[in-house]
Amino acid sequence: MLKSNKGKKIALLITAVSLLAVLVGVGAQRRCAAQGANDYESIELFTDVLSIVKKSYVEEVDTKKLIYGAINGMLSSLDPHSSFMSPETYKEMKIETKGSFGGLGIEISIKDGLLTVISPIEDTPAYKAGIKAGDQILRIDEKFTKDLSVMDAVKRMRGLKGTKVTLTIMREGFDKPKEFPLMRDIIQVKSVKFKMLDEGFGYIRIAQFQEKTDDDLIKAFHELKQSNGGNLRGLVLDLRNDPGGLLDQAKLVAGHFLNDGQLVVYTEGREKDSKMQLFANKGDKEPHYPIVALINGGSASASEIVAGALQDHKRAVIMGTQSFGKGSVQTIIPLSDNSGLRLTTARYFTPSGRSIQAKGISPDIVVEKLELTATEKKDTMHIRESDLENHFETDKKAPEEEKKVEKMPAYKTDEQVKSDYQILRALDLLKGWDILKKTGSAS
Repeated sequence: MLKSNKGKKIALLITAVSLLAVLVGVGAQRRCAAQGANDYESIELFTDVLSIVKKSYVEEVDTKKLIYGAINGMLSSLDPHSSFMSPETYKEMKIETKGSFGGLGIEISIKDGLLTVISPIEDTPAYKAGIKAGDQILRIDEKFTKDLSVMDAVKRMRGLKGTKVTLTIMREGFDKPKEFPLMRDIIQVKSVKFKMLDEGFGYIRIAQFQEKTDDDLIKAFHELKQSNGGNLRGLVLDLRNDPGGLLDQAKLVAGHFLNDGQLVVYTEGREKDSKMQLFANKGDKEPHYPIVALINGGSASASEIVAGALQDHKRAVIMGTQSFGKGSVQTIIPLSDNSGLRLTTARYFTPSGRSIQAKGISPDIVVEKLELTATEKKDTMHIRESDLENHFETDKKAPEEEKKVEKMPAYKTDEQVKSDYQILRALDLLKGWDILKKTGSAS
């Protein structure tokens, strides 16, 4: 009797579970059907509007132009970085990644609803005119930028070499907007620049991550070591005002400083293909000399990936100011009519799991940019006894002893570096680390 009751209970339980499964299944089907019906209704609404506009608008309109406009509006409602590229714009984008295009030399985005400069590219009309990261572009010529997409803004700023365009800029500290008249030029971005600072300390600047960035970086390493007569004692890696670029190049650059197989960055998205983990490749590695990486508000995307990886693996000290915070992945999807889709498909995370999006990379040591005066650039930065009136002279040295005395400048480097407070601070940190190693205070 007990067994019979128990059997009945099990049978009832199985029936209940089966019924629940059926209900869940039916519910899921209904939700999918409802979703499909909603999508169909929305598409039907779109085709109705398209038909009405085609039939009743005051002038005859081109269907493709309407479709392009509708796609643009759809993507601009998602985020500042998703956009539709016409065949012409898509072609220009592919040229840009190779490092040459016609325009002003500005990387832009939408921030707080305003067209904002991520960073000016070095040695371009925008850079030379004094456009800065964080500048808000209110007008391009006479066209107000409110509600203008990034791609539309880019299209208006691009043009033939020698043609003029005026940007109306608002900047923190300005009482009112200021006009910047600019002359378009062929923008040829040199991805990697390098030089020796003081003896044994190298400087590498990455302006943008392009197709040949890693190749250029390898050449820079080789030439710096040749000019130094051996390995470096330290390196300043300058990622300031680097708006980013190609993800694979960021991985390769970071890989020179990380151990084989160390995680550089990972991405998370809805689709399987948007979930990736990128690791440092096997290959030539730089010796474990100290590195200071410089970042600022113009450092975005790929430059933030490199800075974040070096910071998480404790391979470099990050110095400067908070980076821009562009931590999203855009996938370029070619379309049937040679147009293209730039769609945000994932978010970047540093090896320790920090999201870059809208947060950026926080420097280990905050150093604001300062403009040094001519007096501050001098080797003698402070008043000394010898500068005082009626100071005591030391005993006169013998001529042969005087010849042995050589006045050494504080920084044996060029005037450009002497004017850059952040580079000087980075160099001081490297020198200090080198001294601590010699005294046995650093490992």
